Amino acid sequence: MEELTLTTPALLFSAISLIMLAYTNRFLAYAAVIRSLHSEYLESKDASLLRQIKNLKLRLSLTKWMQIFGISSLLFCVLSMFIIYINYHRVAEFVFGFALILLIVSLALLIKEIHISNEALKHHIADIEEHLENKN
Repeated sequence: MEELTLTTPALLFSAISLIMLAYTNRFLAYAAVIRSLHSEYLESKDASLLRQIKNLKLRLSLTKWMQIFGISSLLFCVLSMFIIYINYHRVAEFVFGFALILLIVSLALLIKEIHISNEALKHHIADIEEHLENKN
């Protein structure tokens, strides 16, 4: 195996930064939807809104953990660069490997969150289709 250099962990900076931007955008979108659903629920007390809010709560939690693991991955990339800088290459390899594992966990949580989002949208489509069928 080739020796780990400062440029290897640095390559992940742009990727992790873009991922974190996407995660933050998801978080902000969820926050806006939750605020909107909250107002609607206070007016109508509709039980279907509670199901949507519960689903969003789960997705928001997953997004939080995605962000935590992503930021931790970036932190360990920086730490591995510092360890390389002070010439502890073997330790740096393990730290960088751990950073990669954290990034993998973050991305796996993203897959789970996308699956939940997709299922929620399928339920909305089914409700619309059912409403259309009842009209006819």
